Amino acid sequence: MTTLFTILFDGVAYGMLLFVLACGLAVTLGLMNFVNLAHGAFAMTGGYICAVLVNNSGWPFFAALPLAFVSAAAIGVALERTLYRHLYTRSHLDQVLFTIGLTFMSVAAVDYIMGSSRIFIKLPAALEGQFDFFGVGIGRYRLMIIVICGLLTVALQLILSKTRFGSRLRAAVDDPRAASGLGINVPQVFAFTFAFGCGLAGLGGALSAEILGLDPYFPLKFMIYFLIVVTVGGSSSITGPFLASLLLGIGDVAGKYYVPKMGPFVIYTIMIVILIWRPNGLFGRAAAR
Repeated sequence: MTTLFTILFDGVAYGMLLFVLACGLAVTLGLMNFVNLAHGAFAMTGGYICAVLVNNSGWPFFAALPLAFVSAAAIGVALERTLYRHLYTRSHLDQVLFTIGLTFMSVAAVDYIMGSSRIFIKLPAALEGQFDFFGVGIGRYRLMIIVICGLLTVALQLILSKTRFGSRLRAAVDDPRAASGLGINVPQVFAFTFAFGCGLAGLGGALSAEILGLDPYFPLKFMIYFLIVVTVGGSSSITGPFLASLLLGIGDVAGKYYVPKMGPFVIYTIMIVILIWRPNGLFGRAAAR
């Protein structure tokens, strides 16, 4: 039972981390109908900014996290204003080709500037190690990830479903022309949404650097995980990717523990079974363009 609870705890922490990394993609793909395969590049950006500030400049870890979010969001705004906005009405194939090209460019740039070695972020002493809770070893850093990601999930759900901005975003996506006629600044709404998704990716990259490691190939290695989370959960809501992240995180950790030789295949098996059962994802709906 102790082993089971340990796997469950680690799986939930990993799943929460996957959700923060992928929820920005769920927002841009599900709410804006834009396929941004360069999403992992923004996560890598946030991770490297946090690592440089903490490891090289001596910033406190918790002070570097907001800057990782803001920096990734700022880069997202710049790219959205100059490049991405011209692709909103293009086909998904055009969007895929463009964003995968950006991904390879970011990999080459980071490899040239930062080198190809994997780096980790120095954590404060309070987040290192673990403590015993009824015989279950609870990692302090993983517990912090669960708390932060849980709060982010609740806040994101409330923003999208209960605020005026969420209503404006849904209106802008459903019928941009009608939304503009009602006085909604559609380009501004899209720019803010895109920046927010990029910022979440940057924050997720900073939080994940200590667990997943950080190197120039981060966007390519974890791109499939982001896509699996959004595909399995369904891109029409935030609830679906959140539950999919938990399910896949627990399944991945359990698979690597019980069947290490085929552990990486567990997450793909879960994906195939769910998509056969529900082709549009757990909470998805038939896509219309």
